[in-house]
Amino acid sequence: MGSGQWAVGSGQWAVGSGQWAVGSGQINASKQSGDWKRISRTSFFKQRSLAILFALAAAFLLPTVYCLLPTALASDPGSGDWPMWGGTPDRNMVSNMKGLPIDWDVKTKKNVKWVAQLGSQTYGNAVVSGGMIFVGTNNEGLRDPKITGDKGVLMAFRESDGQFMWQMVHDKLVAGRVNDWPYQGIASSPLVEGNRIYYVSNRAELMCLDTEGFRDKENDGPVTDEKLTGESNADVVWRFDMIEEVGSLPHNLANSSPVVFGDLVYVSTSNGQDESHVNIPSPKAPAIIAVNKKTGKLVWEDNSVFDKILHGQWSSPTIGKIGGVDMLIHAQGDGWIRGYEALTGKKLWEFNTNPADSVWPKTRNELISTPVVYDNKVYIANGQDPEHGEGVGHMYCIDATKRGDITTTGLVWHYDKIRRSISTPAIKDGVVYEADFSGFLHALDAKTGQVYWTHDLFAAVWGSPLLVDGKIYIGDEDGDVLIMQEGKTKKVIAEINMGSSVYSTAVPANGVLYITNRNQLYALAAPPATPAVKPAETPAAKAAATPGAKERGQARLPDLRD
Repeated sequence: MGSGQWAVGSGQWAVGSGQWAVGSGQINASKQSGDWKRISRTSFFKQRSLAILFALAAAFLLPTVYCLLPTALASDPGSGDWPMWGGTPDRNMVSNMKGLPIDWDVKTKKNVKWVAQLGSQTYGNAVVSGGMIFVGTNNEGLRDPKITGDKGVLMAFRESDGQFMWQMVHDKLVAGRVNDWPYQGIASSPLVEGNRIYYVSNRAELMCLDTEGFRDKENDGPVTDEKLTGESNADVVWRFDMIEEVGSLPHNLANSSPVVFGDLVYVSTSNGQDESHVNIPSPKAPAIIAVNKKTGKLVWEDNSVFDKILHGQWSSPTIGKIGGVDMLIHAQGDGWIRGYEALTGKKLWEFNTNPADSVWPKTRNELISTPVVYDNKVYIANGQDPEHGEGVGHMYCIDATKRGDITTTGLVWHYDKIRRSISTPAIKDGVVYEADFSGFLHALDAKTGQVYWTHDLFAAVWGSPLLVDGKIYIGDEDGDVLIMQEGKTKKVIAEINMGSSVYSTAVPANGVLYITNRNQLYALAAPPATPAVKPAETPAAKAAATPGAKERGQARLPDLRD
């Protein structure tokens, strides 16, 4: 797992050295020139790639709190903002926005509205709400020179120009990398609702902050004992410490991206194994919790996994209305995905995403991808920590109207031509798009699982596809953002390099496309179209065409506002 300094292209990583080289080893150095030669992916991935898939679970892979009312369960936030991971509680990354750029250059700044500097590693996704942007990173950017050392940091920027506004800084857990891996920062994608922002810190705390920080000159409680209260500091409303309150001991990092329904905010606890990768030190800790978003008090919890955790628990929860029932859906550390009544926590169903004859870690997988709800179905792909490299994967469409163990009764289709995945699917117009960690993007029929096409990105994919304006945007570990046409026929539109690895997912908001590489947040926007101006006519011609107009010198001048 990484350390703070990234060097693209060497294909080597040294534990504790502060350096990790990203993305070579699997394609040759002439990728930019178009000479794409695959070198052994397996040999590359056998070298330790970051165990911090956390962000992607979200991933990740990491956007603002969205108050989910029982009637607000459709994809596309509808407000222009992107207030949470996936945009909406169903986590289906689809936007109705128009006019986002398909051409930009981070070197010449073509179609770059602004760029903000982050820490040295960024795994969570930015979220956009109320004129602000929030994103998790580490402290290597030193926004406050007085705060030094390895920390988890949530940064807040002004949406219009990328101006830094404030930050929340978290110390590392004293246990070290077993619970809080060095330099990974905040991997949770925040959720914003009104003037409240929710996220999970590197210390396994569910945090609630005021979106204005201390710039409003108020200290919102019940937490009022913050040590730093300047304009560039965060205002904590409440915190729920999952280690203290429910006994969770996260493996490597807590990362869950919250989802809200009514007065409840839900997160995974990230409870997992210890450093031996054999023992589960806290088997009685819940996998999923629901907390009152106003008070920070626990409402319900569930631990169906118990001591069956394969490694860690890094998938984020989803909310959807299925068969008329408001469900909380969570993919858990034993490779099973489960559905609950959102308000009560009553377990409704569970589904095993691994074949009966699978064996950990060769062919049996955990779940890192976030479930997506579409047309009363649940879509999910399984996989493993990127540190484990490539391997066999499985993707499923599940009928979540069934009850009990629905591994057989709820199976709609099973796709076994996918590799291990930590990406979240996106679905539109009956086509589901899913990426795997080996670098393939798959387009399938959402009803049948029929394959329409696959595309090789020639680099590992940590993030997830975004569907907007008839296009697919997806980034890879080599720092390239691929833009393709949506639909049943494969068509590549462009591929644009961002300067360093892209572990997050593109975010659309208010006519701007936000893409985060490992240490920078880019706001990308096409220039506004210049309105066409009609050619000016001669006074005589205009007079002739205008009834009642006077001749010659008194003819009416052309109106260039038309």
